[in-house]
Amino acid sequence: MAVQTVATGVKAVRRHRGRAAALAVVPAAVALLVTAAAGPAPASAAEGKGPDVVAREAYFLPPAEAEPGDGLTYDPALVPAGAGAEVVEVARNGKTRIWLSLTGLLPDRTYGAHVHTRPCGSSPDEAGPHYQNKPAPVQPSTDPAYANPENEAWLDVTTGPRGSAESSAPKDWRFRAGQARSVVIHEHATMRQPGEAGVAGAWLACLSVPFE
Repeated sequence: MAVQTVATGVKAVRRHRGRAAALAVVPAAVALLVTAAAGPAPASAAEGKGPDVVAREAYFLPPAEAEPGDGLTYDPALVPAGAGAEVVEVARNGKTRIWLSLTGLLPDRTYGAHVHTRPCGSSPDEAGPHYQNKPAPVQPSTDPAYANPENEAWLDVTTGPRGSAESSAPKDWRFRAGQARSVVIHEHATMRQPGEAGVAGAWLACLSVPFE
């Protein structure tokens, strides 16, 4: 099993929140997620081959306060500084499953979330359009033939009373190398109708993830 883990932003989080503990390198649930996503082991497992796993964990901070690798919040009123995110990707046998876990958001609220094509930047649109398994001829796309949860990775969440939420997206495909690089949190649930498909309002926050 190939595992790539990233945990960053400890100094910035300590400075902003006064936290003394470092971020965990791999979320505790990764082993369970691998088992759930991988399914029956193929013959190659006997040769030591297993699923590819990417685990990424960070806290959101405003771009002016963030250090390299931190998550970025562009709207602290809706994604407060110090809110946390974990993303886990498990890929095997041509399939992928992505998990998103968020903490510290506003309670009882729905947020849109998608995998985007570029890393996060100081301005929201630097993350580029949504990743699409079958790319639309025109980008960004609001054509539901392309902008749909089967062709893209949608991870919309609804928070509970403490501002936490989780979601997952199973896919019958794998990301193309170097073309999926972040998860963006949006203002509202993702729309599906023609002309608005894939739209989820303002770009509130972003976490760079080196998807396999």
